[in-house]
Amino acid sequence: MKRIYLDWNATTPLRPEAREAMIAAMDVVGNPSSVHGEGRKALGIVARARRQVAQAFGADGADVIFTSSATESAALAMAHRGLHCAGVEHDAVEVWADVDLPVDMQGRVGITDPAVSVLQAANSETGILQKLPEGLAVVDATQAFGKVPFAFNWCGAQMAMISAHKLGGPKGVGALVVKRGTDIAAQIKGGGQEMGRRSGTENVIGIAGFGAAAAAAARDLDNGIWDQVEEIRKILDLMLEESSKDTILIGNKVTRLPNTTCFAHPGWKGETQVMQMDLAGFAVSAGSACSSGKVRASKVLKAMGFDDLTASSAIRVSIGPTTTKDDVLRFAKVWRGQLGKFRMR
Repeated sequence: MKRIYLDWNATTPLRPEAREAMIAAMDVVGNPSSVHGEGRKALGIVARARRQVAQAFGADGADVIFTSSATESAALAMAHRGLHCAGVEHDAVEVWADVDLPVDMQGRVGITDPAVSVLQAANSETGILQKLPEGLAVVDATQAFGKVPFAFNWCGAQMAMISAHKLGGPKGVGALVVKRGTDIAAQIKGGGQEMGRRSGTENVIGIAGFGAAAAAAARDLDNGIWDQVEEIRKILDLMLEESSKDTILIGNKVTRLPNTTCFAHPGWKGETQVMQMDLAGFAVSAGSACSSGKVRASKVLKAMGFDDLTASSAIRVSIGPTTTKDDVLRFAKVWRGQLGKFRMR
């Protein structure tokens, strides 16, 4: 049975460009902090990747601080700053903030004081895009980067967190992008790497893959690849809307990521749907990958005002450039078949 991967928001397949850059970096023996030739070669790989990420993210003139993940970037950006966020944010953001910003049924967050607020550019579960206010303290651009046009220099935020494996890079490497001159207190102290803001020997191999993936992602975006992805997603949306009057398409009244569809059929548990579709050969998820496997209602949908029954019945399909029209048609057909069995119980 051919499996169909429809969980791109959890993690993306590794891009060939990233794989090649990582393999090449494996043969470089030096430590980027060493002053000899081998060290300078390793440092050159890191510097090149930093330029690639900055250019792809529209962050020329900003500081790109490499970390182990967007989760670490959130800690570096937010620790002890007294920031505020909404309940639709990722757990890695909520843990550092007061969760008290309002959210409406379409997932839009209300912000009155951007200077002390954190806001996601796009939600990982629903795909809903936010309008970023000028002067925002921190933006979580993890899901938006590489899928929609985004320029850090124009987004109005002081800091942004991003992750390599959301755009075709390797797992285990991310970055915090900071407007030059912004005060950052190091959370990991030691040798003073990453401009004194994140100590520890750089993950040269992962960083090389991140840079190559970011450059390739920017090229795909410029070439309209994600417009094609959106057309396929719209086919899925239509199939789901036609499946049942009781099926709820989350965020269908606002702008979403081109690849993300979150939907619920109240009463049919999301984790049950995920398992049934997995057995049928489809990889989908019920909520964020960081919280999947935990039997609970989606906190994102609950924050938006949905009841527990609906919030516990939602699943997410997220597609990518290699997803075909036939893939989503096959998914919709199998899902509708399982829905029919659920109704007969």
